[in-house]
Amino acid sequence: MSQHFRPRFALDTNVFIGANNTYYAPDICPGFWDCIRHYSDVGRLLSIDRVRDEILKPEILVQWVKETPSGFFMFTGEQQVTDTYRNMMIWVYQNPQFHAVAKRDFANKADGWLVAYAQTHNMAVVTHELFQLEAKGRVPIPNVCRQFGVPYLNTFEMLRRLGVQFDLRRTQ
Repeated sequence: MSQHFRPRFALDTNVFIGANNTYYAPDICPGFWDCIRHYSDVGRLLSIDRVRDEILKPEILVQWVKETPSGFFMFTGEQQVTDTYRNMMIWVYQNPQFHAVAKRDFANKADGWLVAYAQTHNMAVVTHELFQLEAKGRVPIPNVCRQFGVPYLNTFEMLRRLGVQFDLRRTQ
């Protein structure tokens, strides 16, 4: 790998919801949200249209989505992504480990599309889900990533790889 390789990251729904509801709430850490925009602008991270739809459902990030540049949430309907997604879904549905309800749930969420987009575009998936060897009741993103050779990491690992630091701003 070249010294100049700059990894690109595709963000899962739980990155936005978790950050908004806990450790990076916009009122205490606006720098996190500025960081997302900055690294999107320089082509290092993005998400997909189906994640946008999921984060709009609870209507907590509507304003943030409206202010996000149009190129942040990428279209998943391109043929190569669709083909990759189809292969992933065949694996999920043929895998006897997962219960039928887990397979249906996975098919109805953005998760598979996110992994398919990341694989197609040589990206790492950023999620807070963990690999679960014995998972039955759900299909974890890391399990699919491992099966298809897609790197995955959590938000904190992504921020470290990007070299991000949030400094205290004193208001007095």
